[in-house]
Amino acid sequence: MLSEFYSITQFGSINNSILLYFCAKPNTMNNNKIRVIIFDDNLTLGQSLVEIINDSDSCIAIQHFSSTENAIENIIVTEPDVVIMDINMPDENGIAATKRIKSEFPTIQILMQTVFDDDKNIFDAIAAGACGYILKDVSFSHLIQSIIDIHNGGSAMSPYIAKKVMNYLQQQKIEESNFKLSLREKEVLELLVYGLPYKQIADKMDITYDTVRAHMKKIYEKLHVSSMTEAVVKALKYKLF
Repeated sequence: MLSEFYSITQFGSINNSILLYFCAKPNTMNNNKIRVIIFDDNLTLGQSLVEIINDSDSCIAIQHFSSTENAIENIIVTEPDVVIMDINMPDENGIAATKRIKSEFPTIQILMQTVFDDDKNIFDAIAAGACGYILKDVSFSHLIQSIIDIHNGGSAMSPYIAKKVMNYLQQQKIEESNFKLSLREKEVLELLVYGLPYKQIADKMDITYDTVRAHMKKIYEKLHVSSMTEAVVKALKYKLF
């Protein structure tokens, strides 16, 4: 990958595919950094995010895209670990793009960064596969930490968003009779909802990593889901802990 971000204008009229190839070429100095791409139609903000990310010790911004139209191709070429996605995008909104990306690349982590803080967008984004949801007014350090958190298997939320999620949990009717989760499975699920990766769940519960994985397998079976995101959504919907 490049050691710093290069804008399209620096390459003149070079073909986009060639440009993306060079933007995705690895630099051995950055092998341990989290690879990030950004989808945001605000060019100024996109460039600012690139600079902020590249100033960090743990992340590198590979490219900024102002449209999700070619999102699949963009991801194939740039091979990111984390995608930062705006909701209000031309051609296709960020939630629809998130769902499309996750269907093709289930291991890529997607962080929504947007101005929208309404319940529908929050839970639609989570249901689409986003692992984090933060507002655009978060601090630079919060942004970087959110990238690190979701890359490590957790989730990330702005404090305001987290409060809305908690309010949602408190308002939901308890409907867990059909799921029959054990006490330990509920504990694992609760920690998962709060964004803890498997290793931290194991440490907190004083169990092994493999035991956490075994609990998660049972949780998937009982909730009739096939991904961590689906499990979190169902846990939120039915207040399963």
